[in-house]
Amino acid sequence: MQPKIYVKRLLFPGLDLHTRSRYRLLPRFFRAGSIDTLDAGCGNGALGYAAYQLGNCVLGVTNDPGELERARDFFSAIGADSHRMSFENCDLYDLPQLGRKFDQIICSETLEHIKQDEDVIRNFYEILRPGGVLHLCCPFALHSIHNLGRFDEPEDGGHVRDGYTLESYQGLLVPAGFEIVDSTGLGSSVIVNLDRALRWARNRAGDVASLPLFLLGWPLQLLDTLNPDIPYSLYVQAVKPQ
Repeated sequence: MQPKIYVKRLLFPGLDLHTRSRYRLLPRFFRAGSIDTLDAGCGNGALGYAAYQLGNCVLGVTNDPGELERARDFFSAIGADSHRMSFENCDLYDLPQLGRKFDQIICSETLEHIKQDEDVIRNFYEILRPGGVLHLCCPFALHSIHNLGRFDEPEDGGHVRDGYTLESYQGLLVPAGFEIVDSTGLGSSVIVNLDRALRWARNRAGDVASLPLFLLGWPLQLLDTLNPDIPYSLYVQAVKPQ
């Protein structure tokens, strides 16, 4: 294994502490076994890989060619089975064109970037098998970092809305036919403050120079737990009825 890939695997899923928190905490809600899982808006593939490790057959989709290439190269290099973990270029508006059905969909920190979120949720419902589950995680709209009054911004890669609350999740998911069965908050003040300091250092000095700060904060970020008073992100689990 190349030294660069070895280091990347050692530090996977990267220096972003919120990503690391979701990678550590969310898979406990995923279904295990030989089922078909879609990682919708897969990013670096972290949550899809967590499902893969639970025995799932995972397809990660993104409309970012760079993300797609990096994910394919990384997981191939670390020996992930390409028959059980693959990646395709697909916009979430076009999911039915995949021509596939899934038992589980993971969509993390993606829907807040999409203007027509109702269309995407309907697509999720269409491609899920009966009894299938949707794992949806987005910024908590009332957190001070997110609560900026955005509700209909241009779809240009940034946030088109501040995020979601449990009430707005219900207003989005229930009319599409989903039933919300679980919810939890992620991202306590500990990890928010650690990540803010690390982002500042990474922006000023770069990732390599910021690595000592990351290593110092690593044990502290493991203290992050579910359901802080004011979470950074809000997760819901919704099912498509049988």
